[in-house]
Amino acid sequence: MWTQMMAASGKIASFRLPPLPTIGEVIKLYKLRATKQLSQNFLLDLRLTDKIVRQAGNLKGAHVCEVGPGPGGLTRSILNAGAADLLVVEKDTRFIPGLQLLSEAAPGKLRIVHGDILTYRMDRGFPSVISKPWEEDPPNLHIIGNLPFNVSTPLIIKWLEHMANRTGPFAFGRTRLTLTFQKEVAERLTASTASRQRSRLSVMAQYLCTVHSCFTIPGRAFVPKPEVDVGVVHFTPLAQPQIQQPFKLVEKVVRNAFQFRRKYCYRGLELLFPEARRPELAEAMLRQADVDPTLRPTELTLGHFRALADAYAGLCSLDPGLAAYEFREELRLKRIIRKTGSPAPPYPPTGG
Repeated sequence: MWTQMMAASGKIASFRLPPLPTIGEVIKLYKLRATKQLSQNFLLDLRLTDKIVRQAGNLKGAHVCEVGPGPGGLTRSILNAGAADLLVVEKDTRFIPGLQLLSEAAPGKLRIVHGDILTYRMDRGFPSVISKPWEEDPPNLHIIGNLPFNVSTPLIIKWLEHMANRTGPFAFGRTRLTLTFQKEVAERLTASTASRQRSRLSVMAQYLCTVHSCFTIPGRAFVPKPEVDVGVVHFTPLAQPQIQQPFKLVEKVVRNAFQFRRKYCYRGLELLFPEARRPELAEAMLRQADVDPTLRPTELTLGHFRALADAYAGLCSLDPGLAAYEFREELRLKRIIRKTGSPAPPYPPTGG
């Protein structure tokens, strides 16, 4: 099968789908309705789906994974853009017959996986021969999707962790992503330092990727119409992350920094440490990182976060118990102790 696919990814004739029922007709034909619980919103205007696909770059001969194709509007645009191998991952059984119709219209080009993108092993979905070394140009593999709102944030966090670890879709190299998000989430992903929308998501995405806001789709373009507009965002993983620490450690530092958005950054950062040693260790970390404790979280640059992550990693290497510490767990134990009257054990058991 891979041989046929690789032959297809060489020099290919331009491909256009044959005449097909419109997306609206497919929805009627298979009695499809958007499910509110799955945050489904259909994009019926093929001019808009074509515009999304153009943001991914040249797809002629490319391998593509589409997330949540639904009735197949974006799928058609990807196929018409010349993708040689399109793998679609769809959780909702109702959409499979319509996608099979498309598969028959594009022989050998469309593969359908009935499954959940949050658990699907994309590293097994494409041939290893398409891989590129991380430091070189990105592989000819793209992830494209009109994401349901309820899955978009957990999914991009999961993919950012895969990116940091070079696993999943990024086992092939610096795989590019073109995805839709609620406009507010898109703004957070691309927000610059000191902007109102700057958040944990901004820092986590931007330390690993070049993140580009492409364009906004008005809510009225979707069926059913969501209450918000939608932003299209393109991600290209960086050859060298801007913070050279494990993803979980970076995420913990950034999450704590944004714990109190409107207060000085030290208020959230000190919660990285057990209460008994909090002032001492927080001061040591901020001093070592050369970060002004009175900056607001939104004012911290990627350089600040790099210095903070490095300083925190240094403290954890001196006292390994710090890495396991979570302030919410200490609060939970305190509540239990208040109820039962038991003496409080040290949390976590730390060195001197």
